[in-house]
Amino acid sequence: MSAVNERRERERVHRHQLIITAARELAETEGWEAVTTRRLAERVEYSQPVLYSHFDGKSAIVSAVALDGFRELGACLRRARQAAPVQEQALRAVCRAYLDFATERPALYQAMFVLPTDLKFASAETPAQLRDAFDEFVGCFRVDNERRELFAEVIWSTLHGLAVLSDSGRIPPAGQEERLDFLVARIGDHR
Repeated sequence: MSAVNERRERERVHRHQLIITAARELAETEGWEAVTTRRLAERVEYSQPVLYSHFDGKSAIVSAVALDGFRELGACLRRARQAAPVQEQALRAVCRAYLDFATERPALYQAMFVLPTDLKFASAETPAQLRDAFDEFVGCFRVDNERRELFAEVIWSTLHGLAVLSDSGRIPPAGQEERLDFLVARIGDHR
């Protein structure tokens, strides 16, 4: 690849990430309804056709934001699992980190789990970022546990429910630690 082509590719990658970052920032400050190609074009100072050269539309932008989120979530969960003083505490640490992530980044969490995307879960086409985040839950269970992926799915699903119900005010946030302890005690017995 020539130096000119390398520079163009770096610029394209930079623009791509700039659009993703702008979408995240706009969603966090004003909500996903405010994220339009027109608003993004103004924010990143590129024309709408340039945006469309990177993304087919808003759902593609949301998918790209979600992938960024899964990368961040995976790293966050990994840090929590590795920082647990003993293996028995890893599951609770990962669960707490997951709930904190959802609470601290509500618009990003929406992109990852609530808004429509073209991301495939639990399939051969599952992006590595999703699988890596899921594997942090799987890693909390013994390797010889044949049902560890099932337990990881149940934990993740339950945490998602807790995060969404708490965020929407349908369950009081004050009981979150008790719910978390209950969940970890019940599923953690099967480590």
